[in-house]
Amino acid sequence: MEYWNDSLLPLLGNLHEHLTFLANYSNIKDPDILAQMQGAWNHFVKTGQIWAMFIGVVVGYLFKSLTSYG
Repeated sequence: MEYWNDSLLPLLGNLHEHLTFLANYSNIKDPDILAQMQGAWNHFVKTGQIWAMFIGVVVGYLFKSLTSYG
């Protein structure tokens, strides 16, 4: 029985904190999810983060290609 207690404690030890965190965000103030996604995408593009993402994908692909064999 001690084995189960030791292995489940890390998993269930913070369960109350996680449930409290979710309960805090269950009160939805703006239900228009699509408008929020559009605003987030526009901010992503406007701040130039999209270019950083594209450059990161290209550099990562080149790095993978240069370091892998076969």
